Amino acid sequence: MARLADYFLVVGYDLEKRGGGEGQGRILQRFPEKDWEDNPFPQGIELFCQPSGWQLAVERPPPSFFVAVLTDINSERHYCACFTFWEAVDNPQLQKEEASEVDEDEGPGDPQPAQLYAPKSLVVVSRLDYTEVFRNCLGLIYTVHVDGLNVPLETVIGNLLTCTIPIAGGSQTDESSVCSLNLVPLNLSCDWLLGCFQPEEEESEDSSRTITLGAGDRQVIQTPINDSLPVSGCSVSQLFRQLGIVNVLYLFCAALTEHKILFLSSSYQRLTDACRALLAIMFPLKYSFTYVPILPGKLLEVLSTPTPFIIGVNSFFRSETQELLDVIIADLDGGTVTIPECVHISLLPEPLLQHTQTVLSMVLDPELEVADHAFPPSSIQPSAQKIQDKEIRAVFLWLFAQLFQGYRWCLHIIRIHPEPVIRFHKAAFLGQRSQTEDDFLTKVLDGMAFARFVSERGPPYRSTDLFDDLVANQVKRIRQEEAMPRKVLSHIKELAEQLFKNENPYPAVAMHKVQRPSELSAQPRPSGGPSPACFPHLDEVTVQLFIDHANAKLKSAPPVVRPELKSMVPSGPPLVDFVDRNGNALANSARRLEVVRNCINYIFDNKMLEAKKLMPAVLRALKGRAARVCLTQELNQHVLQNRAVLDDQQFDYIVRMMNCTLQDCSHMDEHGIAAALLPLVTAFCRKLGGGITQFAYSCVQEHMVWANMQFWEAMFYSDVQKHIRALYLETEDGDATTTDQEAGWSGSEVSALELASEQSRLWPTLSKEVQQERVQKEESTVFSQAIHYANRMSYLLLPLDTSKNRLLRNTGLGDGESVSNSYLTNSIAGSMAESYDTESGFEDAETSDVANSVVRFINRFVDKVCNESGVTNEHLKALHTMIPDIVQMHIETLDAVHRESKRLPPIQKPKLLRPTLLAGEELVMDGMRVHLMSDGREEATGLMGGPPLLPAEGAIFLTTYRLVFKGTPVDPLVGEQVVTRSFPVASLTKEKRISVSLPMDQFLQDGLQLRSCTFQLMKVAFDEEVASDLAEVFRKHLHKLRYPQHVQGTFAFTVGQSAKLVVEHKTKDKNQSLKTLSKNLVKTAKRTIGRQYVTRKKYTPPTWENRSSLPSEMDEDEISVCEEPDQSSLTLSSTIRSSDRQTMSNVVERACCRDYQRLGLGTLSNSLTRSKNEPFRISTVNRMYTVCRSYPGLLIVPQSVPDSTIQRMSRCYRQSRFPVVCWRNSRTKAVLLRSAGLHAKGVVGFFKSPNAPTAGPSQAESTSLEQEKYLQAIVSSMPSYSEASGRNTLSGFTSTHMSSSGKWGSIRGSGRLSAYNPDVGNRLAGKDSPQPNGGPADTFFRQQRAYLYIIGDKAQLKGGKQDSFQQWELVPIEVCDVRQVKNSFKKLMKACVPSSPASDPTMTFHRCLEDSDWMGLLHRVLQVSVLVVELLDQGSSVMVSLEDGWDVTTQVVSLVQLLSDPYYRTFDGFRLLVEKEWLSFGHRFSHRGGQTLASQGSGFTPVFLQFLDCVHQIHLQFPMEFEFSQYYLKFLAYHYVSNRFRTFLLDSDYERIELGVLYEEKGERKNPQVCKSVWDYIDRLHKKTPVFYNYMFAPEDEEVLKPYSYVSNLKVWDLYTEETLAEGPSYDWELARGRQERLPEESSPDRADASTSAPNATPTPKSHRRIVWPCYDNCSRTLPDAITKLLQEVQALELELGQVSEKWKETWDKIKTTQRTETKLESRHSFSTSLLMSSNLSHQRRSQGVYLQESGVGSSINLSLDCEASAGSAPTAGRTSTSTLYSQFQSTESENRSFEGILYKKGALLKPWKPRWFVLDKTKHQLRYYESRKDKECKGVIELAEVEAVIPGVPTMGAPKHIEEKAFFDLKTTKRVYNFCAEDSQNAQLWMDSVQSCLSDA
Repeated sequence: MARLADYFLVVGYDLEKRGGGEGQGRILQRFPEKDWEDNPFPQGIELFCQPSGWQLAVERPPPSFFVAVLTDINSERHYCACFTFWEAVDNPQLQKEEASEVDEDEGPGDPQPAQLYAPKSLVVVSRLDYTEVFRNCLGLIYTVHVDGLNVPLETVIGNLLTCTIPIAGGSQTDESSVCSLNLVPLNLSCDWLLGCFQPEEEESEDSSRTITLGAGDRQVIQTPINDSLPVSGCSVSQLFRQLGIVNVLYLFCAALTEHKILFLSSSYQRLTDACRALLAIMFPLKYSFTYVPILPGKLLEVLSTPTPFIIGVNSFFRSETQELLDVIIADLDGGTVTIPECVHISLLPEPLLQHTQTVLSMVLDPELEVADHAFPPSSIQPSAQKIQDKEIRAVFLWLFAQLFQGYRWCLHIIRIHPEPVIRFHKAAFLGQRSQTEDDFLTKVLDGMAFARFVSERGPPYRSTDLFDDLVANQVKRIRQEEAMPRKVLSHIKELAEQLFKNENPYPAVAMHKVQRPSELSAQPRPSGGPSPACFPHLDEVTVQLFIDHANAKLKSAPPVVRPELKSMVPSGPPLVDFVDRNGNALANSARRLEVVRNCINYIFDNKMLEAKKLMPAVLRALKGRAARVCLTQELNQHVLQNRAVLDDQQFDYIVRMMNCTLQDCSHMDEHGIAAALLPLVTAFCRKLGGGITQFAYSCVQEHMVWANMQFWEAMFYSDVQKHIRALYLETEDGDATTTDQEAGWSGSEVSALELASEQSRLWPTLSKEVQQERVQKEESTVFSQAIHYANRMSYLLLPLDTSKNRLLRNTGLGDGESVSNSYLTNSIAGSMAESYDTESGFEDAETSDVANSVVRFINRFVDKVCNESGVTNEHLKALHTMIPDIVQMHIETLDAVHRESKRLPPIQKPKLLRPTLLAGEELVMDGMRVHLMSDGREEATGLMGGPPLLPAEGAIFLTTYRLVFKGTPVDPLVGEQVVTRSFPVASLTKEKRISVSLPMDQFLQDGLQLRSCTFQLMKVAFDEEVASDLAEVFRKHLHKLRYPQHVQGTFAFTVGQSAKLVVEHKTKDKNQSLKTLSKNLVKTAKRTIGRQYVTRKKYTPPTWENRSSLPSEMDEDEISVCEEPDQSSLTLSSTIRSSDRQTMSNVVERACCRDYQRLGLGTLSNSLTRSKNEPFRISTVNRMYTVCRSYPGLLIVPQSVPDSTIQRMSRCYRQSRFPVVCWRNSRTKAVLLRSAGLHAKGVVGFFKSPNAPTAGPSQAESTSLEQEKYLQAIVSSMPSYSEASGRNTLSGFTSTHMSSSGKWGSIRGSGRLSAYNPDVGNRLAGKDSPQPNGGPADTFFRQQRAYLYIIGDKAQLKGGKQDSFQQWELVPIEVCDVRQVKNSFKKLMKACVPSSPASDPTMTFHRCLEDSDWMGLLHRVLQVSVLVVELLDQGSSVMVSLEDGWDVTTQVVSLVQLLSDPYYRTFDGFRLLVEKEWLSFGHRFSHRGGQTLASQGSGFTPVFLQFLDCVHQIHLQFPMEFEFSQYYLKFLAYHYVSNRFRTFLLDSDYERIELGVLYEEKGERKNPQVCKSVWDYIDRLHKKTPVFYNYMFAPEDEEVLKPYSYVSNLKVWDLYTEETLAEGPSYDWELARGRQERLPEESSPDRADASTSAPNATPTPKSHRRIVWPCYDNCSRTLPDAITKLLQEVQALELELGQVSEKWKETWDKIKTTQRTETKLESRHSFSTSLLMSSNLSHQRRSQGVYLQESGVGSSINLSLDCEASAGSAPTAGRTSTSTLYSQFQSTESENRSFEGILYKKGALLKPWKPRWFVLDKTKHQLRYYESRKDKECKGVIELAEVEAVIPGVPTMGAPKHIEEKAFFDLKTTKRVYNFCAEDSQNAQLWMDSVQSCLSDA
């Protein structure tokens, strides 16, 4: 029974405490005055009576009513019904002293408003929520007061406070004094009324109660049938009407996932209703956080609480809610829900969300469905509001039934007596529903509401309600109807009916009688009129009497016992039914399960080979859940009596499968699978020696799940449940009294919950002893399980090698101090050889440490589960003392196992294959066993077809020269192949540690990722047998080899040295002495000659001399300091003293000199004797490298410039690299010069140069004058200059004007492509061009080319002085910075050799390539080079003066010479070009390649590679112009970074002489197999094999190449992407060839060739067929081109016949000469058979270049440079059509010309006959015609497909004269008839036949 009202209060305005601002309320009276024992009086009610604050009003507002809710400290809710009316008071401002006594009769004494109205509230406090009853009761009290009814108020209030009623309805007899009157259905029943006023009657009724307060009123209260269902009235439908479906669903999900929700409304009652509605739709979950439907304004700071809440606030305070960042605000009046940005609400999982929305809209808006019908039914109306309210609640019940279906199958009952203890297994629930990833469900299950749900609804024996029935018995129906909204709706209506019936058991009772105040008294009166009396002071005694009387009567009345109906809670269908019904089970899962089963059977039948083959497939299959479950089931069948003893290999396979299963588990699924595996890991074992057994658990410890406390709890609870179930099944079976029926029942599977329910039902009937006994049994069951689990946990948490605190370190489950320093010893357990770890570890040092953390972990677990499951304290203490012993004992057994397992013979791993080494290459570290993992390249992984070659298992070897991996693929299907991947140590660019998971053992393994600039990447994972410190040693060695202290530590210098120490001491010493000799030579030469040199040249200022010679002595490397010169050096120095020539002789032989002589740029004798007729001379000013360290010793300078000028002038340039001539055009005599950029002007600039003095301004001016003289000398050396008669004078034209006029649009770096002003080309070509912007510049120029163009850096040229007579002109361009090249190269490497497959699908290879901008940089270099070629070709000299003159300058200068001079496109020429421009002119190879420790920081910048790539691009466009092949370029690209040869070491000739490298190559051939120069090596190789030769080489004389440089014309060099896994890079020729030589001799060469990739191939099968894999085989060798193949066969035949085999080159040259003669004899028209030899091929691309020049542009500079600029300007004249550009991609014309010749063709209507060159093309099936034979532009095409007939014709008007009639023929097409005329009838017949044959062929 419950009281209807606990307290009644009168609360009024507190006039005394009225401060300056807000007033306060105070409780005037309260009944009863003493607190109820069971229900203390709630504090702070006066705040809630006026939530917006207590204020006086000027006018009287109408009475108001609302219900506020307070929650007490025990989270009981108290409902405070507040009825507020307003009473007049005098203005307290006027009468302060009488403010305490309220006297209404006094009149106003002042003009101020004397009368104000103060609020007064009547409040009922109750624990029951009955809004309408309270509204009526308080209204009645007010009516009695206002209308002055003759009923004492005390009586009414006394009656109200003494009503008691049952909480829930149900048939029962009650004593009550009531008059039964049928009234409005309300929410409460009042049990009895005071008998003082009315006769007592007894009457039996169900759940309606009639109450009266003794003022002529009667009300019927209807109690709900079941009080567990909430009562909502109409509030839910009201909420949906206010906010709409989507908004309410947002609020619903927010409330369930514990967000903060705030309602705003201007009505208090609506706030309460909305909050009540939200709670009602959350049923069966109960809200357990802060719940304040009406929050007073004074308590607004509650809103910033961190906990979730549902709170209502008056809209009056809206502004104060604006800054709440994490609160969802629902505005009931405006119908909006505002969700802040930082709040993410997890919504219901699909498709539930969709279904719920659909059904809700059907309930709320039934017209929606038929809105589009032509004849909508007339009577579709939504249900009445209170019915609709229940329908909406029914939808949410239906929703929860779906969300929680099967939840009872995931309850673990761990105690039944004395109280049931129940736990929910969340992981299983989510896992079985496949909703582990679902955010919403996970949050709900983690929430407080669900925890309460489990504790209230978990017990199996209790009273049930509608939800229990729904979730258990109607799941099937719900699932069937899911997709049929109509059926769902009818189900919803049934549920709604039940809900309505529960709330309104007697809907018929429909009237009540409560008096309302009369109209007059209810109206607020005008302020002047008489006020009603103040609410009287009630007599406490009278009211108290009522209460005491009622209490006494209650005590004497017999207690009302309403038996609670308890029953067993039904569980519903188990969860398994609806797993995977979304159909995401894999289609082929049956096949996979079959594989898993077969493999396990093979293992247990000891068919190991079969098992091994299936293993990869099994490991792949185990990624699916079904296969994992199948594995656990299968393994279970092989366990006998908890034990299964295996042999070593079986054990390894089983462990490997277990690891894979656990590794791939998702976070939630893990629990299910790990739970199934837990008993198995303690069952499978193998016998080690000495009676020691190793169990599987010691090998599967690496998984996080074992360190997860929740996992162990869930496992523990499920096991306890099993045992408790067994306990009660036994007791039942043991009962002799069991009837058959019962036995049958218990025999069938009884769930633990059913058993528990049965036991709970019997519990009260048992005797005390039996009860006690059962409690004890249960407790000891739990206790024994706890011991069992302490053991199990120690098994899985203690590592096999206890010195390695592995698991606890990873998971942080050990505390801080227990994290051992075993970072390096992180080897892997459970992988195949964990048990035989090579590292001993320090057992005793750390064992205790590991033990402690494990003990702590187990203790925490035991505490938690034992407290929850009610284990007694004694038992708990016993456990705590036991655990350390258990752990210690286990550690001891493990030590023995660990010791024994190390003695096991290691598993058979593949034999390590040793790599072949070069002569002089030695191993630094022997092979370390590793796995080579696949990286981002997919070719070798089998993803693009073909077997997976990677991952491969083998070893990594570190030699003095290379890093080599050699091994075999892991996949057994390609196990016979050998995989090799290697790169030179010197090319390593990045090395980083990684963790890799091996494919077989699903563990993370330490590894290294090594990236090389030869476009190779090695991703290796160390095998567990490799100790981690070994890996560290490996890294150190690698680093030491990669960055030696000095360049002499590189492989090219150290090659073969350590071996020679032992074997050939003599040669070693000789070698040494020669080195020292050359060093001394340089040194003494420097000293002696340096001094002579100073005294001899008299014309240099002495100050400068001293300065220049000082640094040269001081800067000497310490190597050259020598105290006692030895004899040899003395004699040498004396000879040098006598003359300079000796020193020079070596220099003269250098490449530069040979080339200068070839170009006619002066000979040495010439320069020494100073004959004046030559414009240039070879200057020896730098022979001691004093002027410029990085230049060669001999330089070409103008004849007229003396050496002294050069010395002074050199200081203006960076690094003193002054302009020197490097090439002369033999035709135009224009010269190409190179230099560095100018220094910045000013004193600071001079400090930058190492040998520059600090110069005053006068000196600076003089140097710039000398600079001009120098340029003038160059200009005057040109023949065109001396011939030019007149000069163009420029009036007042300054350099600033020049730069601003913008005449030269620079080659701007517009982001990527350099744009170029379109008229520049015309200027250069000497053509007039209109000035587009009409600038003033035109007036100054006579259009004339400059004699010298200086191409400089944009930033640099500002200082350069413009030549006033326009003999030279500055071309400012923007070049790529070295940093750009470096970054671009890094990105290029990542694009071509990604370290892992791209996670972002948009980042394709081409996208990454574009991002790298490598092609853009090539484009810029080529563009500038083509510009320079154009200028030189037109007779202007060019000086390239960029950056420091050794990077971009070198690239441009070399490319210009390559393009302009055919000599450089031969072997000798290219070598000479590289030696001259790159080596002699000091490109800093060592620095840019980061070859030594000093240059390590600068990183790798591939300037030379960029040059080679440009050459490769030109080679692609002009394949017949180069003597060398693409392979030659790749070879250089590989070896310029490999450090195998000395050629590309060091930064300048000076450094090479210092080290004695420069001249030793000449005479020193001591060790023939060790080549020191890459050129010698290439020469040797070239003699042996045609691999470097380009068979298509057919050069034209003096051909100048002008390649296209647009990015669209450039191709990615295959050097960057190709790979040969069979043998590694093919550039170390001996290694690749070495394999073939080892093959048996009798197999023919092509067979040998075929076998290169498979060294174990035997010669027995003679099949010549084999598979060629592009990424595995060396295709050019496996599938050689026809000529190479023929040459090989010729050689083989010569061997067979015993002839002396001829060199391949001689054979080739012979064939070529014969071919040439044949070609001349052949007819021009027929298809040339000698495709390779005839120059037809080149004709196509070459004539194009010519064509461009004739086209009116005058210069292809325009074409190549203006791609961006021309977009804005007018289109250039005479641009060739795209067809010619396209034709470079076609194959040669000669190939497609089946028949060609001249025919006359009649033009269209009224046009004459014209001769045209016709070509019949069979391949394209066209007849094309051209203006003339040489024409490249096709005038028209007749498609043969359209030709209908070829017929003899007749001459028409205007036909050519003197031609016989039979020479005419017509071609009839579908469109028109063409008339043709041949030279004669014979020719016409030939044409007709050819066309006819073409037609018939088609």
